[in-house]
Amino acid sequence: MTIDSHAESARPTPLGFAAAGCSLAAIMGRQGSMLAAKEMSTGKYRFVSEALAEVLGMRSAQFIGSTDSELFEAPLAMVLRAADQTASANESVTVQDHKFELHGQRHEFQVVRMLDGHSQDGLRYLWCAWTNLLPQRQKETQLRLALEQLEQQQRANDALRRELSDQALRDGPTGLYKRSHFEDQLRREVDLTNREHREFALVLIRVDPLNAKCLAFGDAAQVRIQEAMGRLLRSNTRAMDVSSRLEDNLFAVLLSGVGLATAHSRMEGLRRQAAAQIVLLDGNELAFSVSMGVASYPHSAQSIEALQAACEQAIADAQGRGGNRLAMASIRLAESPAG
Repeated sequence: MTIDSHAESARPTPLGFAAAGCSLAAIMGRQGSMLAAKEMSTGKYRFVSEALAEVLGMRSAQFIGSTDSELFEAPLAMVLRAADQTASANESVTVQDHKFELHGQRHEFQVVRMLDGHSQDGLRYLWCAWTNLLPQRQKETQLRLALEQLEQQQRANDALRRELSDQALRDGPTGLYKRSHFEDQLRREVDLTNREHREFALVLIRVDPLNAKCLAFGDAAQVRIQEAMGRLLRSNTRAMDVSSRLEDNLFAVLLSGVGLATAHSRMEGLRRQAAAQIVLLDGNELAFSVSMGVASYPHSAQSIEALQAACEQAIADAQGRGGNRLAMASIRLAESPAG
């Protein structure tokens, strides 16, 4: 048997006997009240309402003339007797919670105890008004679970909205950001760099002219190569970086807070991966390569337009030397900052 009993509250002010009689009369007048009365000297029940007996899984007649130790297992009987003695000693109204298992069922009650000295036989009786807390606890639990489910659903809906919003910003074949979002992020990065006096790198990547085998497959080969570039860029950039497909075979990467040396090292690794990439199309293996232009803000250029132009020139230099190369934009110290 599991017993859990504690005093939820105790009111130390004694209750006058006349007031007790009026209170008991009001309680007993309630339809279905769960009441019990014990002879204080012996602890024997003299009255138990049918409502209380039914909840405890017995008949009211079983209680009359019996004590708690005769009706219940020892742990519960001891708890009830101790609570009765506390109420008797204080001669005040006490309120106590009792949690226990009885006949295989879990019970949780709040018991109000008051000592009544007005009896015709001269004996003192302890009146106990029981309130079943379990239905209310179950309702509270159900309400809590319902609120938790609503919160989970709200979080799921928020995540779905963010996902859908993000999908609207991305290019279908590659999964990279579209040009419009990339340009917004580029402007924000320029503002952040100016405020924090740091730098960032811009990388433009152009797929080199395709070989005859790739050209023979037409647009299908183009799509496969674009998909491969999307995978490469997504796996080789950080969460703070922004990768985008600007045109069919032109890609861009914004490397936040990165200088030219770091950008060169990271993008050279990506270039080599692209050159080693094998694209499968209808059982055929297709190969491609890319040329890259890397520029730094504010060292290579001090405006967005000049930065992009520096990357384009670097790509042209790389492809002019046969492609499959990475070229660095030159550092221009003479430019004045953009307003």
